[in-house]
Amino acid sequence: MQLSEAGLGLLKRFEGFRNRTYLDVVGLPTIGYGHRLLAGESFPDGMSEPQASELLAADVLTAELAIGRLVKVRLTQGQFDALVDFVFNLGAGRLAASTLLSKLNAGDYEAAGEQLRRWDHAGGKEIAGLKSRREAECELWRSGAIRDQSAA
Repeated sequence: MQLSEAGLGLLKRFEGFRNRTYLDVVGLPTIGYGHRLLAGESFPDGMSEPQASELLAADVLTAELAIGRLVKVRLTQGQFDALVDFVFNLGAGRLAASTLLSKLNAGDYEAAGEQLRRWDHAGGKEIAGLKSRREAECELWRSGAIRDQSAA
């Protein structure tokens, strides 16, 4: 599966575009549409929106591939989009170690979707922006959600 236009729109809305390096909510250097700088990456002159879109496409592909590796059950487009946004924001390691993934791979789609709401903290504090983002992911998750795997 690939991230839909709706999923990409949600991701871009919550990340926003910044042409200069900044520190995200947990203090990690970031640029463009939420691209966390990797070792050796530097953008001293900033970046254009087209450059940011290229980085975003690569980061989204990384998230899509991680979901393909980790998720063992069928997903609707909305569920996939919500997970791509989640992994983009928090990383595949967080998904891999989560109750969300355990419940999802056990076929408990409803409980897995509800787990998204638990990820609204950073630095030990509830963050309003993360709370809003998780609610938006839940809405995507529920859009056409698979309820009964045997009927899917």
